[in-house]
Amino acid sequence: MTIVLKNIDTLMTMNKQMEELTHAYILIENNVIKEIGSGEPPKADWHIDMSNKVVLPGFVNTHHHLYQSLFRNVPAVSSAKLFDWLVYLYELWKNIDNEAIYVSAAIGIYEMMHSGTTTTTDMLYLHPKGTAKFIDSEIEAAKRCGIRFHPTRGSMSLSKKDGGLPPDSVVQTEEEILEDSIRVIEKYHDPRKYAMVRIALAPCSPFSVTEQSMIKTLELAEKYDVLLHTHLAETKDEEEYCLEKVGLRPVDYMEKIGWLNPRTWFAHLVWLSEEDIRKLSENDCGMAHCPTSNMRLGSGIAPVKEMKEAGIRIGLAVDGSASNDSGNMLLEARNAMMLQRVVKGADALTPRDVLYMATMGGAKVLRMDEYIGSIEVGKAADIIGFDLNQLSLAGGLADPAAAIIMCDAGKADFVMINGNVRIKDGQILDDELMQLINKQNLISKNLIGY
Repeated sequence: MTIVLKNIDTLMTMNKQMEELTHAYILIENNVIKEIGSGEPPKADWHIDMSNKVVLPGFVNTHHHLYQSLFRNVPAVSSAKLFDWLVYLYELWKNIDNEAIYVSAAIGIYEMMHSGTTTTTDMLYLHPKGTAKFIDSEIEAAKRCGIRFHPTRGSMSLSKKDGGLPPDSVVQTEEEILEDSIRVIEKYHDPRKYAMVRIALAPCSPFSVTEQSMIKTLELAEKYDVLLHTHLAETKDEEEYCLEKVGLRPVDYMEKIGWLNPRTWFAHLVWLSEEDIRKLSENDCGMAHCPTSNMRLGSGIAPVKEMKEAGIRIGLAVDGSASNDSGNMLLEARNAMMLQRVVKGADALTPRDVLYMATMGGAKVLRMDEYIGSIEVGKAADIIGFDLNQLSLAGGLADPAAAIIMCDAGKADFVMINGNVRIKDGQILDDELMQLINKQNLISKNLIGY
């Protein structure tokens, strides 16, 4: 079947030339972009009118903890810093089950999709004793929602009694972690172009995983040719922990154990020196920038401008909803721009800089830029549109593309993933969405105890 998106007001391709077309069209055949142009569209089996819309490639979210959508706005930690926040929430998180994982993943995915996300990763590091196949449950949720999914098999192996932060009830042995990582890769990882599911491996952090686990996971990633992911340099507390436990700052520790390599991307990277940035750049590591979470937890401001200038691959991310309380990629792009301007001036980042990070930047971080991240012939039909005829954009259309960052574009009016329409006229196409929301609220109430 062929589909043509026609009468596009402004088309942002996000290609190498950053081309922008007006009165444009996109021809799609078998879920792949076949032609792009301006003017009269070609004939197709299905025509979709995109009048008065800004159209972009779908956003790529590079870091999340989907289960945390169950734990938004928890009063006891609404003003806590990271370590205190984690210690408290671990005691709630240890009680989740597969139903909670499925429901929270679906809710978190739909929320991101409503702001234009078409591809997301997830770091699922929580595996309470007596539970199994959590990642299977969230993959099923992703299939329901139709998102392009690159989850990571996360892990924690260093409990409080061994000098880590998490309680014994949520950590696993190295053998358990490696065995299930192999199972998940062999069952779900699809290395082919246009894949809808890929797997990466993600030991949680330097304060929740042993050095041996980090090294063994690296070896496994090399064997199966999958990506690596972890949190790094998020807070000053983490830096002090690493200096105390291993005698090295976080980036130097990653260098020691072989984690500075092109298959790795790190979340946060707030507390970096110039030497850290140089090492990350020279080793072609990627970054998931989580500006809202960093502000929410008071973690600091990542040196994104400097990392961009150093040529580091940078994507944007909503992080877990318990450290953000939202899953809005438009908000992340706006906050990324504003946060750099606070300390580095009004020209630190432009609207197009952060839109690039949200699209092609994220695709490069996840090594999926061969087929997502831009609107070009041969790319997957992951396409989003924002309606320009709305109150919050009135008077702001001198630059329609920038308006969705500088003003308030609200929610995506149109979302297509792999050639399939998932949001039309601003509405998620799931007849059971309200039942899903009600179930999420019930599970959340039972877990938090309010």
